[in-house]
Amino acid sequence: MNPPLLTEKDIDPDLDLEAEIKRLRVEMNAVILAHYYQDSEIQDLADFVGDSLDLSRRAKETDADVIVFCGVRFMAEVATIFNPGKPVLLPDLKAGCSLEDSCPPEQFAAFKAKHPGHLVMSYINCSAEVKAQSDIIVTSTNAEALLRQIPESQPIIFAPDRYLGGYLKRKTGRDMVLWNGSCIVHEQFSERGLSQLMTQYPDAWVIAHPECPEALLGHADHIGSTSSLVNFTAKHPGETFIVLTEPGIIHQMEKASPGSTFYGAPGADGCVSCNNCSFMKLNTLEKLYLCMVNKSPRLELPRDLAEKARLPLERMLDMSAVVA
Repeated sequence: MNPPLLTEKDIDPDLDLEAEIKRLRVEMNAVILAHYYQDSEIQDLADFVGDSLDLSRRAKETDADVIVFCGVRFMAEVATIFNPGKPVLLPDLKAGCSLEDSCPPEQFAAFKAKHPGHLVMSYINCSAEVKAQSDIIVTSTNAEALLRQIPESQPIIFAPDRYLGGYLKRKTGRDMVLWNGSCIVHEQFSERGLSQLMTQYPDAWVIAHPECPEALLGHADHIGSTSSLVNFTAKHPGETFIVLTEPGIIHQMEKASPGSTFYGAPGADGCVSCNNCSFMKLNTLEKLYLCMVNKSPRLELPRDLAEKARLPLERMLDMSAVVA
């Protein structure tokens, strides 16, 4: 009989969680991957912090025995797809994604059936079931470059983010059919609040993720993926930035751009902290420790689903290698 799983109430309040997590990492030969939107203490413990494309590559290339994924479910699914049979632990299985939730697989299958002959290009922020229905997976880092590799004559469905899809349509001139999904974090930024910040800090760079609505992107000096935004700040140390993406990323920006000042764009009610991704923030230091002690929760997928979802992910990496 397996011993009962430890819970947060079982954690000694005097326990040095960071030291224990580091010890467990060595003991388990584990790699800890973390997204930019995680809390700063988790980012600082991770072996690698990155965006979806970076993390996908790391998940595929790792030789660790165990993958601990501090992010959301679809990211851990990608690690599982690339590492069949290898344990992939997620501190909290409830860490989902509003964008993923906006594209139920059954509804997407019906939508796809209405557009025969269309190539399906899906943003990585979707479920394994939607990936399995796709031809190519993209991230915000490589979406434009991969789209430009598709012949002009090929009709395309882009899912699930309508704002990223709209941005790509404007940037490339491609007339794609868009699934009507969105990320609640990026959708709720306030244009009025942004304008007020821009007035207050007229010399600030406005940097935005392309998941933001078009009206907000129209104010941006730089639009890009999370890694692109961090890299942009690194090129302008000592300056001021207004950031239109989940504020967890500011921790890495402060490291990359010494002496710079960062302001998170507010939501409709003027609340900056309200733009935290509630799913990302489900992962805590305590849950990270417990998932390593318990070796649970473990993300698992049916083998046939994982194999179907793997094909468009491999195609993404192959096409990205051509661009690189």
